[in-house]
Amino acid sequence: MSPGLPRRIKLAFIAQAAVASVLITIGIVLAGVAVRGSVLDERMQREADIWWSAHASGTPVRLPHTSTMAGYFAPAGGEETVPAHIRGLEPGRHRVEEDGRPGVKHDVLVDRREPGTFYLSFEAGHIDRAILWTGLASLLLSLAATYLMTWLTYRTSKRMVLPVSWLSRVVSRWDPRHPDTDAIRPGNLPDDAGAEVHQLSRALLGLAERVGDFVERERDFTRDASHELRTPLTVIRVAADMMIADPDTPARTQRSLARIQRAGRDMEAVIDAFLILAREAGNAPQSSEFDVAAVAAEQVERMRPLAAGKPVEIGLVDHGATTLFGPAHVLAVMLGNLLSNAVKFTEQGRVEVHLYGDRIEVRDTGIGMDPETLSNAFKPFFRADVNREQSAGMGLSIARRLGERLGWPVSLESLPGDGTLATIRFMG
Repeated sequence: MSPGLPRRIKLAFIAQAAVASVLITIGIVLAGVAVRGSVLDERMQREADIWWSAHASGTPVRLPHTSTMAGYFAPAGGEETVPAHIRGLEPGRHRVEEDGRPGVKHDVLVDRREPGTFYLSFEAGHIDRAILWTGLASLLLSLAATYLMTWLTYRTSKRMVLPVSWLSRVVSRWDPRHPDTDAIRPGNLPDDAGAEVHQLSRALLGLAERVGDFVERERDFTRDASHELRTPLTVIRVAADMMIADPDTPARTQRSLARIQRAGRDMEAVIDAFLILAREAGNAPQSSEFDVAAVAAEQVERMRPLAAGKPVEIGLVDHGATTLFGPAHVLAVMLGNLLSNAVKFTEQGRVEVHLYGDRIEVRDTGIGMDPETLSNAFKPFFRADVNREQSAGMGLSIARRLGERLGWPVSLESLPGDGTLATIRFMG
């Protein structure tokens, strides 16, 4: 889960302070090295120039020799008086380890001119210490100032972000069906809310109103349309029943009427499903304890006319069906859709409903589905065979949506030519 905005801002400022600390440290170290080299070059070269000036004037002058500095002069052609560890060095400044004292290094200036070579050995420990302490003090002051400014900037940014975080928490607790918009109205916003937060609040209020209107319109349309469709559907079903019961109705007409009856039953199942799903934005379906076996037996009998004229047997096998507390008609719609789908795609063999304590299985010996078809089977209006009649592609989609609504998930297993296994599981 991605961290919240205040935490991301905090991490950003910590990272900024860490990077600034590294850069400041590197900068001070490099500056110390540069200052050390510049100071030593100037100091040692000045001593060498003073000695060469005195030597050129003929004035007797002693070679530099102090607690930190020692000078040597080697006339052209002879360097016997020069210590071995600096003898033969090229002109310029060098960093040389002192003889007999491992780890102790001196800076040596070699200044070669026509009369000879002047060597100046300088122990720069006091300069190194001065640069070190100066660098450490500068580093500590710089880091302290950086962390202080970072902390103050973070505190300011956090105060600016807090109203946005408050607004996101309030909106995250909204019920999409009935959003509590009073909490984010301008008069109820935090005192430190800026213009952006007020603008975002107004946008969310407008969005909540539009979403509410849309949900209400969709719910009303689904409910009203489903109810209005029942009246003409009842007329069609009653008329078809009367015509089938008439002995003078020709056999060809009888077959057409049977198809009308099956289509009517399918439409009734779809309307029932729409009515149930329409209640998703309102109250839950009415529930009671019911016998799963009784519901399954009723749906098996309803599906038998679908198999008329095909060498297909429809059976019910009870392995220990249970009773459930819930809306029985929801399970009836789900099982009816799965059975209808199984019968339509089975040309010969068997369609069986197996009842267990925790699930219902619908097994068929039909054409089966390949992996691509199986992955799309639950999509609305998807049909594996567009030429097959009486298949709108809604049955499996409705069954899954109803299962998700009630906690009775639906799953499919299938292979081409090996039939399909559809399972309704009773969770909890």
